[in-house]
Amino acid sequence: MEIFNNFKDLFLSVWNKGILGADIFQILIGIGIFLIFLIFRGIISRVVIKKLANIAKRTSNKLDDAFVHAMEGPARFLPIVLGFFIASYYMSFSEESRAVVDTINRTLITIFIFWVIHQVIEPISYILSGLDKVLTRELIGWIIKSLKILIFILGLAAVLELWGIKIGPIIAGLGLFGVAVALGAQDLFKNLISGILVLVEKRFKIGDWILVEDIIEGIVEKIGFRSTVIRKFDKSIAIIPNFQFAENAVINISQTTNWIISWTINLQYDSTVEQLKSIRNEIEDYIKKNEDYKPGLGYAVRIDKFAESSIDLYIRCFTKTDDWDEWLAVKERLAIQIKQIVEKNNASFAFPSQSIYVEKK
Repeated sequence: MEIFNNFKDLFLSVWNKGILGADIFQILIGIGIFLIFLIFRGIISRVVIKKLANIAKRTSNKLDDAFVHAMEGPARFLPIVLGFFIASYYMSFSEESRAVVDTINRTLITIFIFWVIHQVIEPISYILSGLDKVLTRELIGWIIKSLKILIFILGLAAVLELWGIKIGPIIAGLGLFGVAVALGAQDLFKNLISGILVLVEKRFKIGDWILVEDIIEGIVEKIGFRSTVIRKFDKSIAIIPNFQFAENAVINISQTTNWIISWTINLQYDSTVEQLKSIRNEIEDYIKKNEDYKPGLGYAVRIDKFAESSIDLYIRCFTKTDDWDEWLAVKERLAIQIKQIVEKNNASFAFPSQSIYVEKK
């Protein structure tokens, strides 16, 4: 009987003293409170967030959709913060344990605050999109990513400070490490700065067709911090360091408003003056009257020079279309028309040739 009494006394002692100064009954109540908030968390994610998402979809504004999606994570985390806070303050901890629990509560609240700030940055991009005349879409993306990284670093520093970890020595050590890295990564920073210049100066954007002489020609698919991804016309992918776009001339073919045709037509030397004038006038009339061209931008159809084996006729004009495929079709029609005009005037095209005269002695 005495054994049972000893066990009873020991059990009541453990029940009353509990863990870290809180009795077992308080711990069970605290766990129950926390579980209630976990159930509330499930209700928020399944009912409230979905309801808000459906309401946001009914509007034409994408800002509210982005905001609801961004706040989904913090909204599900908030019941955990509140549940732990209420459950911990319901229990009676020892002085040392209370300090640890308070630090945990401060940590959870700090994480929640910085998480909200981190997520709010994403919808800001829709507000900044209205500044597309000043900032490119890619530059806005860079700014958003940089702000997110900065918020993450500040949040991490705040949490470390709560647990007594001084970030000053860590920052100083990272600074020395950064200097060492910078000395060995000059090309990285060179490409980074070049990429920023590309975006700020709006040299090109995603989807543009660009040409860098002797380097690359294709469609821009991605502009990164260090390099740019170009899809070549054979569908292969080329990753070009950004400094190439800063140190070389970049032709943004997508920005072409009027394609130019600049040709030299070689006619035979036995063409008469009347034939040359007639060919010139008929080609000029075709360009002036045809809807494919913009004579107002300037054009030229002139006898240019006496070459080694031909009389050269220079043709220069601008097309109305800014579509590459249509431009090829316009060139084709002009070539056929020139061929017909030359043949109609009984003239012929010249080709490289040499005449050899043999002197008789």
